[in-house]
Amino acid sequence: MSEEFRVWFNGELRESKACTVHVRSHALHYGSSVFEGIRGYETPVGTMLFRLTDHLKRLFWSASVYRIPIVYSLDEMRAACREVFRDSGMKRGYLRPLVMRGDCGIGVIPADFDAVDVAILALEMGQYLGEDCHSEGIDACITSWNRMAPNTMPVGVKAGGNYLSSQLIGMEARDRGFHEGIALGTDGLLSEGTGENVFVVRGKQVLTPPVSSAILNGITRDSVITLARGMGLEVLEQTISREQLYASDEVFFTGTAVEVTPVRRIDHMVIGNGGRGSVTAKIQTAFFGLFDGSTTDQWGWLEPL
Repeated sequence: MSEEFRVWFNGELRESKACTVHVRSHALHYGSSVFEGIRGYETPVGTMLFRLTDHLKRLFWSASVYRIPIVYSLDEMRAACREVFRDSGMKRGYLRPLVMRGDCGIGVIPADFDAVDVAILALEMGQYLGEDCHSEGIDACITSWNRMAPNTMPVGVKAGGNYLSSQLIGMEARDRGFHEGIALGTDGLLSEGTGENVFVVRGKQVLTPPVSSAILNGITRDSVITLARGMGLEVLEQTISREQLYASDEVFFTGTAVEVTPVRRIDHMVIGNGGRGSVTAKIQTAFFGLFDGSTTDQWGWLEPL
């Protein structure tokens, strides 16, 4: 994609250089924004947006928690997402709807609750954690940074300010030579990755932390749980200790960006066979099969442009 591209900004497509926010923008000073990440996939019947409506419903919910009004309806936002993706000319890529408080005063509490900017970008995105990460897996570490304690910030909301925590987790991991970081909660139990949910395979069971473990209730997470249960796997949402990670047969990440990515080592400890495990491979096959037609989309997750 060229440096210059078009963005859906406050109701219309504009050249990216024309999409400006004020230096007093509340989101710049206080992180008061909410957003989503949505992938578009090339399928045998054309480009499809994966769970577009579910992502947008979460966007509206996230905005409501922080009392950020969105002047556009769900249908208008859905149409705008399709418009900007079509305009990009991409057959596969990534959508970023962003809702942010604008020039509404320098105080922590907005002086004007209606000063809100809305942008939707279409971007290229391949394998998020590097070429061949889906087949070869990645190395992760437990970082020194914990996820937020309950009743401090709503971690289940996909808000810009929450990702300051993610930056600290991810930067520490990279400084230590790992692809990605994993955070524990303030209770010392497994929470999530920098921007990913974590799954653990032990025997015939697939485990993942519950939403009460300071995680984002990921849409890819929900999709994988549904697919795994449909394959006859037992999926349990339960608390997981750090040592259970080391003793697991397989570990994998899920998320819009990482899709389904195996974790081969944690803190330099080899997980299972040191590569992509058989359960992870089956789940990958079912997930990516949604886009090549080998997995029937019985849930209506694929939404056409």
